[in-house]
Amino acid sequence: MSANKISTKVVKRNGNVVEFDENHIFDAILKAFKSVYPDKSASYTKEHTEEVTKSVVNAISGMKKAKIKVEEIQDIVESKLMGSEPKVAKAYILYRHKHAQVRLFKSSLGIEDDDLKMPLNSLIVLAARYLLKNEDGSLKETPKQLFTRVAKAVASAEKNYGKSDEEVEKIEREFYEDMTHFNFMPNSPTLFNAGTPLGQLSACFVLPIDDSMGGIFDSLKNTALIHQSGGGTGFSFSRIRPENDFVKSTGGVASGPISFMKIFDAATQEIKQGGKRRGANMGILRIDHPDILNFIVAKENEGVLRNFNISVAITDDFMRTLQSGSDYNLINPRTQKVMGKLNSNAVWNLIVTMAWKTGDPGLVFIDRMNSTYSNPVPKYGPIESTNPCGEQPLYPYDSCNLGSINLANMVRREDGKREIDWSKLKHTIQLGTRFLDDVIDANKYPIPEIDRVSRAIRRIGLGVMGWADMLIELGIRYDSNEALILAENVMGFITETARKASEDLAKEKGEFPEFKNSIWYKLGYPPLRNSTVTTIAPTGTISIISGGVSQGIEPIFSVVYMRNVHESLGSDLIEVNNEFENYSIEEGFYSDELMKKIAGKNSIQEVEEIPESIRKIFVTAYDVPPEWHVKMQAAFQKHTDNAVSKTINFPSYATPQDIEKAYLLSYKLGCKGITVYRDKSKSVQVLELVNQQSSKQSSLAESRAKHTAGTSHEVSLDEVKRSAVNYQISGDKETLCPECGTPMIASEGCYTCPNCGYSKCE
Repeated sequence: MSANKISTKVVKRNGNVVEFDENHIFDAILKAFKSVYPDKSASYTKEHTEEVTKSVVNAISGMKKAKIKVEEIQDIVESKLMGSEPKVAKAYILYRHKHAQVRLFKSSLGIEDDDLKMPLNSLIVLAARYLLKNEDGSLKETPKQLFTRVAKAVASAEKNYGKSDEEVEKIEREFYEDMTHFNFMPNSPTLFNAGTPLGQLSACFVLPIDDSMGGIFDSLKNTALIHQSGGGTGFSFSRIRPENDFVKSTGGVASGPISFMKIFDAATQEIKQGGKRRGANMGILRIDHPDILNFIVAKENEGVLRNFNISVAITDDFMRTLQSGSDYNLINPRTQKVMGKLNSNAVWNLIVTMAWKTGDPGLVFIDRMNSTYSNPVPKYGPIESTNPCGEQPLYPYDSCNLGSINLANMVRREDGKREIDWSKLKHTIQLGTRFLDDVIDANKYPIPEIDRVSRAIRRIGLGVMGWADMLIELGIRYDSNEALILAENVMGFITETARKASEDLAKEKGEFPEFKNSIWYKLGYPPLRNSTVTTIAPTGTISIISGGVSQGIEPIFSVVYMRNVHESLGSDLIEVNNEFENYSIEEGFYSDELMKKIAGKNSIQEVEEIPESIRKIFVTAYDVPPEWHVKMQAAFQKHTDNAVSKTINFPSYATPQDIEKAYLLSYKLGCKGITVYRDKSKSVQVLELVNQQSSKQSSLAESRAKHTAGTSHEVSLDEVKRSAVNYQISGDKETLCPECGTPMIASEGCYTCPNCGYSKCE
């Protein structure tokens, strides 16, 4: 609209006096109209916005005041909307309330980035973890300055390739625009450290653990350096000789891999990553290591190895053995000789039972991670471990720079239609690929070995967040075949486009140095800039920064939930799903009372005040059956170079058989690993409902499931372990369950199967 010539001046909140401009009123009202009527045509919303704006301007003009405060203008807008568009008025009031909270928080921190319209929770996280601080703890940069710092530091790498100052500045602006519009966000260390003296930008690393005291403690020192710089670490402890094995140098016996894991855990506990967050580790042990039983139960007691995720490296040979339920060999890594045998069913059952009880261990399918397309430069391998969340298989001394595209921003609304904006997505992929490749050059690596490997293979991992939000916007239910098909299409498009972008970068800057030793060269691909291009990361905090979109490829956790971030913020964050709020206003069922009602629920499927059509698409992590979690992970993995971070959620009343089904399905569908979590299996959870009391109330079906779990599966973990060991020693075939072949547990003359519940007494 053209500015109306009104003599009245406007007094802003900071006291400044400016000329009246009705375009500001028009823009605010238009946003409210669009949130309520997203499927209406542009002409419809513009026409109605112009009508309300005109009535507001006339009211202000009629007041004949020399000056008017911004708050007074907003009151008039509310009044006019209430009279003609009550739904839009609610959206405007909610928008006004949220921005009042944001202004108050910004004011308390001295932030005045009015051009960055960030939600409150995004600002809280930025202020707590990301914005640079003075020695006294006060902030010395704003969100705008943070993104400027990052864009400038990363784009400066372009100077290495003959770019002019003007070309570098153009790329810097593009990086800045993509981040501040929350289309793309790099991993946290890049946000922490770009443009600072530390300068370490990578998310994750894998360090080798050799079978020597010197090698082990060299890795411990390097771990400390990485954690200080903001990175996470992964390790395979499979090369360490087993407990009680011979030590030639001392004539004594070895303490085994678990003892050294505890040393790494203790060191991690004392070191915060760049002073901003606690370090994180992945510990992996091969299924054929002689200490595998102790490893599986290592986290039985909560608080032990608290800074480790642990996963068993499952081989294809073990999975084949499992089909017949036969024994398999344990190999001493020092001598490469067979040291004993275990029954595959017994060990498998121990893994399943422990995962059901605590969430650990997860599984990594190690042979699949070393298959042709997953092992880009075999001379640096084999791959033995991943980063802490499992999405990034890495060579020893390998690293990866991660970044995620916000799919929630890739949906176009036009003339009543909602569809993926493939053109915008393509541009974001191309820019994200260039950004991550520039990070490799701009990076200050923590140790020389990592520098050499990272520059030689130039591995990057472009991923996604906001997947569940995209599905909701498109009206697609998460646990549906339509969603799986779209997942393959979207991820296939991302990887194909990113690889083409890498090909273009190779023409511009040169192929990665080890290209001719890579699988891509052998398979006839044109020169590429990067050995891998895609990874699906969990996007924990960067999804909050990006407006509170859904994490990675996860379904929404709840419509309203609480995020535990005590250590960093000293309080919890209450999150309301953006799309649900928009739908509730659009459909006219929004109310404070309803929001309070659903704040304690992990599902809205039984809330009758919400239309069934809305409930259908707002499925939460616990509405989605576990097998659909696995199917979604597999759909994305099909077109992802590296791996996929995904939690397979289970309700508290799930049984060990449910866990087992998910593990077997993930292997069958081609996943590279799997992580499960049964609700309430840990006392502290990253995501919790606001009102935990209501979530503790169980339905009749839940009670029956719990009863079944208690009678068939809640056996002593020590007994399960002892069953595996006893079978190894005795080989007594009479103790096998006749129903499923699992070794049964003997107690007071009775035998009970910990897998299927079969029992017999002598």
